Amino acid sequence: MDTYHKSVLLQEVLSFLKVEGGKKYIDATLGGGGHTKKILELGGEVLSIDVDQDAIDYVRSKIKDLGRLTLVRGNFKDIGEIARLHGFEKVAGILFDLGVSSHQLDTASRGFSFQKEGPLDMRMDKNLSLKAADLINVLTKGELYELYRRLGEERHARAIASAVVSARQIKPIATTTELAKIVQLGAPKKFSNINQATKVFQALRIAVNDELNSLEVTLPKSLDLLEKEGRLVVISFHSLEDRIVKNAFRFFSNAKKGKIITKKPITPNWEEIKKNKRSRSARMRVFEKL
Repeated sequence: MDTYHKSVLLQEVLSFLKVEGGKKYIDATLGGGGHTKKILELGGEVLSIDVDQDAIDYVRSKIKDLGRLTLVRGNFKDIGEIARLHGFEKVAGILFDLGVSSHQLDTASRGFSFQKEGPLDMRMDKNLSLKAADLINVLTKGELYELYRRLGEERHARAIASAVVSARQIKPIATTTELAKIVQLGAPKKFSNINQATKVFQALRIAVNDELNSLEVTLPKSLDLLEKEGRLVVISFHSLEDRIVKNAFRFFSNAKKGKIITKKPITPNWEEIKKNKRSRSARMRVFEKL
């Protein structure tokens, strides 16, 4: 199932979730279904959620025995309502594998990657009305600067915002490769393994999908769904997400709602990074409910 998306920290997730047969689990970010499939193989019952219909359709086509699997298209910010609707009010574990799936990055028409020419879309939920192109072509220079600086943590946000505004005065910016070239022209040249457009694309994707707000909203709801000694496992891929998770877990701990299992985030080993370069920025944190 990893042609669609290669699951990150798979064995570590299973170990920290302490998967047991007959127990209920929620995979809040289904993706290619790798984590879900392994939990099912270990005898767990799984509610798997994804906002992207492509992910739901893919997993439904690959997993033939759906007896212990409930697939739901929805946003994980609504995890409480979704869980109650499908009989998962108290579960042994919940997993969030945040970020973009390999399928989304590799499908040019989705517009997530600057390495493939496609429309500036970036919607995980295709029913959303706002696209990345709308933000790029409508926001003021000041708003673009704030977007790149806050959500992309881009040091050269001001220069890039100026380059974008100058370029769109000639014609609207419509494709991923157009935007990537404009960013490279606007940002100072540097020697790095990271493409200059990376943080700009990250900022746009986060804004289009309201990712940080959704994460902040869902973590307390997820804790409420856990049974005693149930575990919440979150894999993040950039510092903004990781900071939200770290602060939420610290708040839960201070409120005597449970304990932080991972004092420092778990990261992929060298072997996994060699096999899947996209895993290199993964950070996993785990919290256990009292």
